[in-house]
Amino acid sequence: MSDALTAEVLRNALVVAAEEASIVVVRSAYSTFIVEGSDASAAVLDASGRLVAQSMATTLMNSMALKVALPELLKDIPAAVMRPGDVFVLNDPYRGGVHTNDLLVYRPVFVGGSPAYFTATMIHVSDLGGLSAGGMAPLATDVFLEGLQLPPVRLATARGIEPAIEAILRANSRTPDKVMGDVRALIAGTAVAAARIEAMLGEYGPAGLARGIDDYLDHTEARTRAALAALPPGRYASSYPIDDDGIDTARSHTVRVAVTVERGRVVADFTGTDPQVPAAINASASQSLAAAVFAVRCFLDPSIAMNDGCLRAIEVRLPPGSLLDARSPHPCGGRFVPIYAAMEAIFQALSDAVPERAIAASGILQPFSIAAVRAPYWIHLSYDFGGVGARQGKDGPDATGVHFGIGRNSVPQAEPVETRCPLIVESVETVPDSGGPGRHRGGLGSRTVIRFLTDAHVTTRGDRLRTPPPGRSGGLPGRVGGFYRRHADGTLERLDSKVNNVLFAAGEAFVVETTGGGGIGSPYDRPPEEVAADLRAGKVTAEGAARDYGVTVREDGAATR
Repeated sequence: MSDALTAEVLRNALVVAAEEASIVVVRSAYSTFIVEGSDASAAVLDASGRLVAQSMATTLMNSMALKVALPELLKDIPAAVMRPGDVFVLNDPYRGGVHTNDLLVYRPVFVGGSPAYFTATMIHVSDLGGLSAGGMAPLATDVFLEGLQLPPVRLATARGIEPAIEAILRANSRTPDKVMGDVRALIAGTAVAAARIEAMLGEYGPAGLARGIDDYLDHTEARTRAALAALPPGRYASSYPIDDDGIDTARSHTVRVAVTVERGRVVADFTGTDPQVPAAINASASQSLAAAVFAVRCFLDPSIAMNDGCLRAIEVRLPPGSLLDARSPHPCGGRFVPIYAAMEAIFQALSDAVPERAIAASGILQPFSIAAVRAPYWIHLSYDFGGVGARQGKDGPDATGVHFGIGRNSVPQAEPVETRCPLIVESVETVPDSGGPGRHRGGLGSRTVIRFLTDAHVTTRGDRLRTPPPGRSGGLPGRVGGFYRRHADGTLERLDSKVNNVLFAAGEAFVVETTGGGGIGSPYDRPPEEVAADLRAGKVTAEGAARDYGVTVREDGAATR
């Protein structure tokens, strides 16, 4: 077998090890969101903290957390005291974690009596306390309101889960059986991946596997630097606003970035980003790192592997104590809001650098949770996605969002959710005229209507619901969405974008409308026949065609401007 072929076989074996672990977690978990949304992450790292491989469904938010948190684990629990069968857990956002409900689980793989590799899994478990069920606390003013905090601790040994840790987890959850089912799934995932790494050690030998991994990471670094070298060198600055923090709804916040492209290297410097606030719109450093890496990678060859080699060519500078690198006790549960602003700021900066590959701003994902008012508790945690901004030369995709924080399926299917929870998903549809008008139209937002069969609490965490995603080069903004209560008489009441435990009565409906993406180019440059096609497809209305594009479509389908 040639060296090149051996390297490719090894690369795929490492990814498959992580992928199999994530599938095991999904199939073993108890939480509806994990089982039906297939949202589980897994990775393989080495003892020096390098990200070796991640599952195909692993999001950058999660793999960056697993990478950044491993050195913190080793600070508290040295490798020398670890034993075969040990499994460790943490969720501290200030030490690489995400927020309280995201458990990071690690299992060491030994070579010659010492840990050489770690297999890791991560999911959002069903509930670990806090202001609202499901781990969403959009009105938290400190981290203590978001739920149980876990420093690095031993979760299990070869004999099983540590009884004291299980007791703590159960005592801090509204759904203790589901949480422990999720935890056992996480542990099982690390065991499967560890078995695959041990098999590779047997096949290639410790030195051969280590050499193969080094070559794999070096190859990824070389490809990343070559792709970056193809970008126009220079400094490109941009910013993106956040509607509000949920506490002071009249005050907006801003993420700022300067992207410097050098030969084979890029620096994303977020100096000037607004300071952290006592509200749930801050992010931990690992999440902001993920946002920056994702945004840069969107302008590179998508076939470049995601591992530590890629990270060597991308430097991210985060101001300590800012929205993107919060310090205790500032809450981090609302990390989607600032890191998606960071992602968008880099998108716009690099769109200035490479205008032929520009993208207009997009609608952000809109997370929400629905939960029982009292025991026995049931929880439905989900997201709906906004429209993607138009790309240069292409319309934006509808209701898919530009996102890097969700797994395989993202949005659970309606039927299994209705089976598990006392609600009915009445409709899911795209919203005509919601995509920003332009020569290339922004993607449409969506509308989901959920009717309750019993009283329920609704919690939301949205943004870009007041300030619409702007277009580029003469394109217009997308239409803003919102969260609504539909009363029994059919009237709609708009909710704030960030609300906690709003009581809905049985028979009322919760309506989620997501924001459309911005357009690119003047709408008057869009050919009338494309506007007519949009009208036939239900993407625009006759009124919208006339208002936004100056196009009238006759009954015979002919379009005139």
